[in-house]
Amino acid sequence: MNKEFTERLLALHYVYPKSLQKLLPLLADDPDLTKLERKSPNELMWLLNIKLEQAVQLKASYRQSLTFPLAETYAKYKILPISYQHPLYPESLLELFDPPAVLYAKGDLTLLANSRKIAIIGSRKATSYSQKALQKIVPPLVEKDYVIVSGLAKGADAMAHQKTIDLGGRTIAVTGSGFLHPYPKENANLNHIIEERHLVLTEYPPYVKPEKWNFPMRNRIISGLSKGIIVTEAQVKSGTLSTIEHALDHGKDIFAVPGSIDSLLSEGPHKLILEGAKPVWNGWQVLEEYQHIPV
Repeated sequence: MNKEFTERLLALHYVYPKSLQKLLPLLADDPDLTKLERKSPNELMWLLNIKLEQAVQLKASYRQSLTFPLAETYAKYKILPISYQHPLYPESLLELFDPPAVLYAKGDLTLLANSRKIAIIGSRKATSYSQKALQKIVPPLVEKDYVIVSGLAKGADAMAHQKTIDLGGRTIAVTGSGFLHPYPKENANLNHIIEERHLVLTEYPPYVKPEKWNFPMRNRIISGLSKGIIVTEAQVKSGTLSTIEHALDHGKDIFAVPGSIDSLLSEGPHKLILEGAKPVWNGWQVLEEYQHIPV
């Protein structure tokens, strides 16, 4: 891994935090980013498919960010930036249509190397039914050393992280904002625990605030990291089902918890089951799918 290239990539990503797919035309033209400072705004406009005024601003911002002590700042806040060329970067993410160019990580990096990852997601308005489902689903997964991946949102995500921690398991939270802006505030304590003892990942530099369009992007990383995805409760039109769309695009296994026919939050899982997801009500059913697969 080229240290100078990494420094230039991090400086670029700091001011232009886009996915690898967006950066590929630039990287194809300038693989080491050694010519980026000298490129004209017109060249940047065409290579990155942005407006001319954006290209002018980007060039100025990039030159400035090259002078920032980014490595020292990240180290101060215990943040490790993991570029797409870094040995810790999960290979499964490179199979996405638009992999993150950089992941920012805080916590136990050994969790990235564990190939046994299962995502558990659901509605921000999840009820006690999700709690009951997780009491049956999570223990067998933790027993078999699966890492539980979720998005640290209110509701089902927080329940999945918390249940895993309570059982002594390991969990990864993928967030939709930078580390200086943890979100949501209700999960601040949980977020701190995961940063200290588990792992938090984001593709956003530390200063990036949570914006609604960040979360659909976040969802593809949850899917990309995981062998399969378990849905507890979700409405048909929801961020949860957008994660499932990413998962289906990449051939992931989908598991759905059946629910009451008079609950709106059961309509999402029931639709998934109708479309071929495996109905599950305990973790052993999930493990059955993987018992003959080497890890």
